Amino acid sequence: MTYFDILKKRHSQYALGKNIDGTKAVDTLKEAVRLSPTAFNAEGGRVLILTGDAHDKLWGEIVPTDLKAEMDRQGVPANVWENTAQKLESFKAAFGTALFYEDQDKVKELQENFALYKDNFPIWSEQGSGIITINAWNALTEIGVGANLQHYNPVIDASVAKAWHVPASWKLRSQLIFGSIETDTGEEKDKIADTVRFIEA
Repeated sequence: MTYFDILKKRHSQYALGKNIDGTKAVDTLKEAVRLSPTAFNAEGGRVLILTGDAHDKLWGEIVPTDLKAEMDRQGVPANVWENTAQKLESFKAAFGTALFYEDQDKVKELQENFALYKDNFPIWSEQGSGIITINAWNALTEIGVGANLQHYNPVIDASVAKAWHVPASWKLRSQLIFGSIETDTGEEKDKIADTVRFIEA
């Protein structure tokens, strides 16, 4: 499989199960993060990997509790919750979740050491998070593991930090849910025209 084959194959997969080699998947994810480049070699990305009971707790307890409370606070109609609850159950059915963080202490350190680029380091941190996330997703795709990316931060941040003793300097950016592809729910999406996307000079 070529690199472009992997890019073409990677889609959001929502019908996920637990029928994968978990050790291989986690090792693959870790290696993808280790090999990902960052500005100034910052390596500010941090990952909380949840499997088994921890994964089930995230999607069966923490996210439903915090999200329902937030929806109620915002006055979201009660009947909306049913579809949301079903979605969260589908996430729980997967094998695991990788929660991607950026260490803000690292950002501050770089800002202090390289004052000329101070305003750029938060931006580069976000770019770094995107790089490790897509590299991990592509690497999982290569070994036949499906995934979808969610963003329940900042609603769940405090509860997750408390449950798994996440350092205060870690800022949650996204959650990559992964598992066996039970039904291929990926679909090829239309792309904008090259004339819009590119300028060649």
